[in-house]
Amino acid sequence: DIKVAFDLVQGLRNIFNTATTIQTAYTKLAHWHKDVEASGFKSFQTVANSISVNYRTILNYFINKSTNASAESFNAKIKAFRAQFRGVKNVEFFLYRLTTIFA
Repeated sequence: DIKVAFDLVQGLRNIFNTATTIQTAYTKLAHWHKDVEASGFKSFQTVANSISVNYRTILNYFINKSTNASAESFNAKIKAFRAQFRGVKNVEFFLYRLTTIFA
């Protein structure tokens, strides 16, 4: 069981590391989905279902292999900065501080 689970994880990781086109990724994800169904693991089935529902968005990653992780990280920094001051009363000053600190 552990080897099968490990192979499923590595298989999914391998798809994102090696697929160079959307068509290749789509085919490999379909094969991975079949392997998940054959394994019977409920947790992997949840992941496979999420991929099936969102496959168009996920396949966009393979166009130039970029994600929005940097934008999400920046949003988290802004949220933490805002929480540090318990909200924003003066929006202009808040935006000024953001540009001076993070620009």
